[in-house]
Amino acid sequence: MRPSIKNSTILVVGGAGFIGSHLVDQLLVEGAKKIIVMDNMFLGKRENLDYAMSKGVLLYVDDAEFESSLEYIFDKYHVDMVFNCATKALNYSFVNPSHSYLTNVVVIRNLLEFQRKKAFQTLCHLSSSEVYGTAIYEPMDELHPLNPTTAYAAGKASADLMLQSYVKMFNLDAFIVRPFNNYGPRQNYQGNFAGVIPKTIMKLLKGEPPEIHGSGDQTRDYVYVKDTVNAIVNIFDKLSAGESIHISSNHITIKSLIEKICGIMEYKGPFIYKESRKADVLSHHSNNKKIKDMIPFTSTDFEKSLLETVNWYKDIYNRDGLNNVKVN
Repeated sequence: MRPSIKNSTILVVGGAGFIGSHLVDQLLVEGAKKIIVMDNMFLGKRENLDYAMSKGVLLYVDDAEFESSLEYIFDKYHVDMVFNCATKALNYSFVNPSHSYLTNVVVIRNLLEFQRKKAFQTLCHLSSSEVYGTAIYEPMDELHPLNPTTAYAAGKASADLMLQSYVKMFNLDAFIVRPFNNYGPRQNYQGNFAGVIPKTIMKLLKGEPPEIHGSGDQTRDYVYVKDTVNAIVNIFDKLSAGESIHISSNHITIKSLIEKICGIMEYKGPFIYKESRKADVLSHHSNNKKIKDMIPFTSTDFEKSLLETVNWYKDIYNRDGLNNVKVN
């Protein structure tokens, strides 16, 4: 029987990052007894956990790619369940494709091996819609073929397949949640690994025009990060071992998304069009039927959550000042 989140000891790998830190906050709301975060701080930030650590969450700055790092945690604590949010940013795979791929594969391998050896009972693995590549049919359900177009996505797809094989071979209690494109507070906004939403917001705050790679007609399903973590905790005790499930909400073109941000920020200037990104996914449109059949899944109003996101980055911009906010 799967343990309840309430009163459990939980390890969140990659828990200082964007989605991971919001998940930690939600696990506190759900009444977890003890939460341990392991994060190598590649993109994670200690400040993302300020609130959580004030409530007793423990942070280990370490790397789950090393078996010995995980072994220390499992020897020290009686862990009931693990949430795996560890990954490297998609754009990192164009800088170091091998390591981007291996991070996804090695971390899940290590966790599955410890689970196989009874170090903990349940594993919730966060995958990515990138595993599908450009949609073969739409809306895309959980049976859509895996067709990754980047080393990052190939690593995610390999991790998913490894998990499903371990479930079949060793009867492990492990499952996959597959969020589509998340947005919201705490998403990285600096450097080459910034997401399109924070990157656009920061450019507008600096008085720079927004950028669009390609035509801007590429489609994505954007989901507010707080809706994602709420869905994860609600689906936790309902999804069977080996299963995967989509979490998504707002289907939109990249150009329309940027236009919405410009509208919120009252920008009426030109856009800069750049060359299409290599291996870019052209279209994603998720089928939400499975999750809506299992839980009362609702999404925050898109314009409202975008406004909240813009305001969060405005606060960061005003706090850090012009010279400290780097947008490439």
